[in-house]
Amino acid sequence: MADLDRLSFNQMTAGKATLREVIDACRRSGIEWIGPWRHALGDDPAAVGRELRDAGLRVSSLCRGGMFPAATAADRRKRIDDNLRAIDEASAVGTDLLVLVNGPAPDKDIDAARCMVVDGIAAISDHAEKSGVRLGVEPLHPMFAADRSVIVTLGEANRIAEQFPSRQVGLVVDVYHVWWDPEVYREIARAGERIFAFHVSDWIVPLPDPLMGRGLMGEGVIEIRRLRQAVEAAGYRGPIEVEIFNEPLWARPADEIVGEVAKRFQEWV
Repeated sequence: MADLDRLSFNQMTAGKATLREVIDACRRSGIEWIGPWRHALGDDPAAVGRELRDAGLRVSSLCRGGMFPAATAADRRKRIDDNLRAIDEASAVGTDLLVLVNGPAPDKDIDAARCMVVDGIAAISDHAEKSGVRLGVEPLHPMFAADRSVIVTLGEANRIAEQFPSRQVGLVVDVYHVWWDPEVYREIARAGERIFAFHVSDWIVPLPDPLMGRGLMGEGVIEIRRLRQAVEAAGYRGPIEVEIFNEPLWARPADEIVGEVAKRFQEWV
């Protein structure tokens, strides 16, 4: 069983609540970590960072950067500029990790899009290091290849990360996206110190919706604890983010969501 003090509450697990409501719910429940999203930071991420610290919360990561592939050089430059801003926001809010969700192909050339991902990371990695921010490549489930990410396996993410120093670029292991992969445990071991984050939820059967159908831990088929033990055996000892997109869950009050997440974290993670 994972220690409760490692639980990080990803803001989108209470997707209809404000960040302030999530902060208050975490504080009341004794949660020590939070994973905010960029849209909630407003124009002053440093002020949000102070608010989080005043509430006794540490920031496990900021979501998200990435989305590098684009049809034109000008649009790709805009994506890179947005990632440079995301790095500044991560530093200002008080985290050393920016999660990269790497985007779909702008046309049917998925190989070219994957090259754009590598080029995009190369364009921002020096600024990230100077800012004290690591870049975590998050592979998504293959069902998201057409509209969210051309990086769909841990093997691909490892091959990308290995082109950069391990202090700069690593992986985000999200069980919802990787549990099905027959190479998952081999690739977790391969990643080793490059595992920068570990995210949990569950895969409900039948899946109600690809994006909005994630389950609470224990509601589905993922061997969450085995995967957690694997990332720990590879060397990861950091916070464990619970990230769940689920409309019925979002309809509940933030305090109720945080309480249920903490209970299931102790039972299933």
